[in-house]
Amino acid sequence: QVQLVESGGGLVQAGGSLRLSCAASGRDFSSSAMGWFRQAPGKDRNFVASISGNGLSTNYGDSVKGRFIISRDNAKNTVYLQMNSLKLEDTAVYYCAAGGVFPVASANFYAYWGQGTQVTVSS
Repeated sequence: QVQLVESGGGLVQAGGSLRLSCAASGRDFSSSAMGWFRQAPGKDRNFVASISGNGLSTNYGDSVKGRFIISRDNAKNTVYLQMNSLKLEDTAVYYCAAGGVFPVASANFYAYWGQGTQVTVSS
């Protein structure tokens, strides 16, 4: 079976850092693009970051450029999201997703999703 499990969420003060992890199983991880999305209360689900299967290509949403870094360790079947300089508006449930060939920003191209992990940024 295909399964994605996020971890690493929690409560952090504004300006702090947090690293999310997504562990994958049941698929050819190294050939799959991976993405991170988030959804804040009362808001739509938004693209955060994505990475190609070989890790050579990355893509970031405008609101997180320069603050977040996506990476992957194919030997561990894991993708990471390093979040720095966190802001109140980063508060959301963060979801990991597995796609096809390209690290696109559209959620429609990701077939598998994790359960999400809550990130709360306080003042």
